[in-house]
Amino acid sequence: MSHRIAGGVDVGSCTTKAVIVDAEGRILADSVLYSGTDFSVAATDAWNDCLSKAGLAPQQVENVVSTGYGRKSVPFARSSLTEISCHGRGCLHFFEGPITIVDIGGQDNKIIKLDAAGQRVSFKMNRKCAAGTGAFLEEMALRLRLPLEDLDGLARTADGEVALGSYCTVFSATEVLEKIKAGHPVDRIVRGLFHSVVKRILEMDTLTDRVILTGGVIEHNPFLAELIKQHTSLPVLIPPHPQITGALGAALYARDGVHASY
Repeated sequence: MSHRIAGGVDVGSCTTKAVIVDAEGRILADSVLYSGTDFSVAATDAWNDCLSKAGLAPQQVENVVSTGYGRKSVPFARSSLTEISCHGRGCLHFFEGPITIVDIGGQDNKIIKLDAAGQRVSFKMNRKCAAGTGAFLEEMALRLRLPLEDLDGLARTADGEVALGSYCTVFSATEVLEKIKAGHPVDRIVRGLFHSVVKRILEMDTLTDRVILTGGVIEHNPFLAELIKQHTSLPVLIPPHPQITGALGAALYARDGVHASY
């Protein structure tokens, strides 16, 4: 059963995303808010913001699917799905398989491979350390006393790069301080940090087919895509508004009438 208007809510460890779509899969509204310490409140706030932007009453949305780290904390969702499934569905809305999805999140990175039929072939997640994630860049921005939104521009315009060798966020912070003390330009250090993120991704799995980048880190730091392109001959693509890909996938599943919890 297909629904005329449906929604998806992706509750991540850092941000909560909500999306409302119509029967054709067109995005009517979206919202991104910080998750904070109460996922249920974050989900409700993001959803109400999305409804307001779409000019809809809650009863006009016929089905809602939740996903993400806090997907069980969405009281108004009829069902929930893993972020693996929803990121895949969201990417397939824009790109045909086979594809390799690289999702750079606030606390972890995921690599999801889908075949030509859109079926999952493999999945890997970096759980060992926050290095290479959004939390890593946030910590480094704090150490450098820089606004987080300035990192992409600094990395993009740097005329060189300071190589960083540490594989741990704590050790990387110490290494960054040492680079500053040695007089290295901040923009070159930032570019080195971006390359550190890329190295962590490339270590996770071999990239194949077309590479699709998603997540809030890519949304705000698209220069990472340019750096990844330097390490592969494959097409490297970014969907529209990559931060809401998971929520979009959940909304599309909701539109298609998903009711079971997976």
